[in-house]
Amino acid sequence: MKYKLLGRSGLKVSELCLGTMGFGTENGWGADKETSKQIFDDYVNAGGNFLDTANFYTKGTSEKFLGEFIAPARDNYVVATKYSLYENMQSPNASGNNRKNMMATVEASLKRLNTDYIDLLYLHIWDNLTPVDEILRGLDDLVTQGKVLYLGISDTPAWVVSKANTLAELRGWSQFIGLQVEYSLVQRTVERELIPMAQHYNMTVLPWAPLAGGALSGKYLRGEKGRIKETSNRLNERSTIIAREVVAVANELDVDASNVALKWLMQQPVSCIPIVGATKPAQVAENLKCVNITLSPEHMKRLDNVSAYEPGFPAAFFEEDAVKKNVYGGFYDKIEQRRFL
Repeated sequence: MKYKLLGRSGLKVSELCLGTMGFGTENGWGADKETSKQIFDDYVNAGGNFLDTANFYTKGTSEKFLGEFIAPARDNYVVATKYSLYENMQSPNASGNNRKNMMATVEASLKRLNTDYIDLLYLHIWDNLTPVDEILRGLDDLVTQGKVLYLGISDTPAWVVSKANTLAELRGWSQFIGLQVEYSLVQRTVERELIPMAQHYNMTVLPWAPLAGGALSGKYLRGEKGRIKETSNRLNERSTIIAREVVAVANELDVDASNVALKWLMQQPVSCIPIVGATKPAQVAENLKCVNITLSPEHMKRLDNVSAYEPGFPAAFFEEDAVKKNVYGGFYDKIEQRRFL
């Protein structure tokens, strides 16, 4: 396992993040405590130090398990958790991005994790209600108090994150250094706005569902069962074609299909650390192999082509020949194509 700097910070995290959403069985699936500990140990023994959870996962059990597992050597780990999803359903202020829920959730997470601080706190999902400055000031207060060290944001429009980081820079508040989004060969529409924004602000992208719920592991092509519904877009004709190409590349390299799907993300031109979840130790062992392979430019091109998506406006508009002629006065091909970030 190698280590990367998380966004525009000096924090060093492993190149794969262990997702612990499946630590606990309260949702009718997942891993019991003994199995969760084995998954944790296998990841740590491979050099992993980056752990992802949330207040909402398995009704708090994920944080509780993780708190016990990290206790013997707390400072060795980078623990990320999240706020926004409900702590209870009795109060309208026990969910969302508001400061009241933020403070209450963080205190509850600290207790469940049995720790004095959270390394990385994410805003989990944008609620379309709370003012950005309320969120930023609350988060910066948590950093000032030492209860949180770094900030991330998940599942939020690019314009909101841009406004937030610009305002934070202006006010001298802590900025978001990590961006968690759904990103995989099946889901590439984040490349329209969110990925370029992350590059601009030097944020690390942390893809969730990097294997599209297992579709990119090839198991559904083999007729295996899983938690994805047959009507899901992850199993439609386009996704099946992509999965077949992933398997084809994997066979050429004599590796698992999941290794190819994960490595495609890791070789993107933006800092990218996939979040790999597991409910069985074998899944961790399989996913960890990706750190030791390299996809050739030809393999990357094949995967890019099979997973191509409609870029939409304005990205597609910028690529029109007439637009290039009018904007660059006929010199497009003679000018260094270096984006101003």
